[in-house]
Amino acid sequence: MFPESVTALAQMLLNEAREAGLHIATAESCTSGLIAAALTEIAGSSDVVDRGFIVYTNRAKTEMLGVPPDLIAQHGAVSEEVARAMAEGALKIAGVQLAVSCTGIAGPSGATATKPIGLVHLAAAREGRTTLHLECRFGDIGRAQVRMRSVEAALKLLLQIL
Repeated sequence: MFPESVTALAQMLLNEAREAGLHIATAESCTSGLIAAALTEIAGSSDVVDRGFIVYTNRAKTEMLGVPPDLIAQHGAVSEEVARAMAEGALKIAGVQLAVSCTGIAGPSGATATKPIGLVHLAAAREGRTTLHLECRFGDIGRAQVRMRSVEAALKLLLQIL
């Protein structure tokens, strides 16, 4: 289902989180659960993966993760600020030690002059640490490729914060 590169990253992340006794939650907008799917594609992942939040709308981001509506209004849903709030909200609400978020414009529509197709903001939060942020500009490479590259970037970001 996933490219070998994604599966290898997911396996590495699961192994390291398992060894450290950490649990993971995802907060996904443009990837719509693909990060969680990549992790749970691997047998035995249930001892590490706790849950995933699919928060495609601004309302879902606010209701499920506690992202302040004024933060979305000020910066837009596709922003560093919202990605950080999503990851931190997932960490708190799920009661886990690791969380990752992803919000972006996969295309083919939804772009603006300042937020082009392929712009994705990711954040990884870990209990007791500063939340990491990553901005990716994949370009207009097709919706499926933007989403898959976002999954790969999210797994790498989680490995970084581990």
